Amino acid sequence: MNAVPAILVIEDDQEIQAIVEEALSEGGFESAIAASGEEAIALLRSETIRCRALVTDINLPGRLDGWDIARFAREIDPAFPIVYITGAAADHWPSKGVPNSILLNKPFAPAQVVTAVSQLLNTGTPQA
Repeated sequence: MNAVPAILVIEDDQEIQAIVEEALSEGGFESAIAASGEEAIALLRSETIRCRALVTDINLPGRLDGWDIARFAREIDPAFPIVYITGAAADHWPSKGVPNSILLNKPFAPAQVVTAVSQLLNTGTPQA
């Protein structure tokens, strides 16, 4: 069985989950949803889903936050595309975020998520 390529969305707010999932779908992407860091790590390790990129909230329930998940994804693939979405942790991005990632502050336009993911998948580098 081939793994389905998907964008992994980690967000505990169901309304934001739905907005991001719909935007990615309209942008031509499949998505997999996780509501916690632990769930996200399980999906990254999964053989049924091949994650192409990560869109993660930073503040999540459980022991793992978005910073942790991004570092884990980069251990799997040093060029793994990472898009952070946050309402409160943007000031920690320079010190805790992984290189060549994009941060979107909430609220954001759904199209911004699609643009950020597409840019990282196509070029591997963030916007200036």
